[in-house]
Amino acid sequence: MPKKYVKRLIPIEAIQYDGDNWKEISQWMHNYGFPCGRTKDRSIIIHTLEGEMLGRPGDYIIKGIRDEFYPCARAIFEESYEEYVD
Repeated sequence: MPKKYVKRLIPIEAIQYDGDNWKEISQWMHNYGFPCGRTKDRSIIIHTLEGEMLGRPGDYIIKGIRDEFYPCARAIFEESYEEYVD
């Protein structure tokens, strides 16, 4: 029988990609040793632990708990996260 689990409350860092802030996101990822690229349609190419993924304008780029990066669709991000103020 499956058990129910709740995701731990762990603050993460994220930047919403607006299609124009690629340099900001690229520098942020580069500071952690993660290169990224950009396609002709302004998507960001992110090298994740699972392989290459595309972040599109409107998506959030998340730095996970192991300093890994990955894109997250805006709707999913906004349903899953709220701003953390310490």
